[in-house]
Amino acid sequence: SKRGKFRIYKSEVKFFSPEAFLFCNNFKSFSTPYITIYKMRAVIQRVTNASVSVNNELISSIGKGLCVLIGISRDDKPKDVEYIVRKILNLRLFDDDEGRRWKKSVKDSNLEILCVSQFTLYSILKGNKLDFHLAMGPDDSKGFYENFLEELKKNYKSDLIKDGVFGAYMNVHIENDGPITVQLDSNRGGGGGDGTEGASNK
Repeated sequence: SKRGKFRIYKSEVKFFSPEAFLFCNNFKSFSTPYITIYKMRAVIQRVTNASVSVNNELISSIGKGLCVLIGISRDDKPKDVEYIVRKILNLRLFDDDEGRRWKKSVKDSNLEILCVSQFTLYSILKGNKLDFHLAMGPDDSKGFYENFLEELKKNYKSDLIKDGVFGAYMNVHIENDGPITVQLDSNRGGGGGDGTEGASNK
């Protein structure tokens, strides 16, 4: 980048690496020698129903459960899939039988999950234009997304996992229940703790 400075885009995790320091030894004007790592992202919505259609044809639909939008970054690894799958299945977003809130997960409640691949979750703004260079490319991300679905089915009931059409122009109907929306980013900080996550109920 110009004038010997890093141009760093927004991310949740930044860490120092030996490679970064070696690289920066050749550029004395660099004052922040770190590498940005981008993580797998899931936007999870508790729904009363959700569906996906392509060209006015219904592809998948669910009743009560979760609709999950999945963004795959260029840096994602299998461990990111494992983390996101574990959180999707175990987040306590549902009431128990006595009406107490935040007590049961989708897995506890035996509910359905509709997954939709959405590369725009890794868009950044350049002026008023969207840029998608942080997202994994379409060829690699298709296989990665399929691995995510397989991992989800392996850890839950495969007949309760529904999907859209990867790479297609889809019409997604979501009836958000609450509304309850949670954004998860997989843990890539190396500290052994959970990833970053945030919830909203407005």
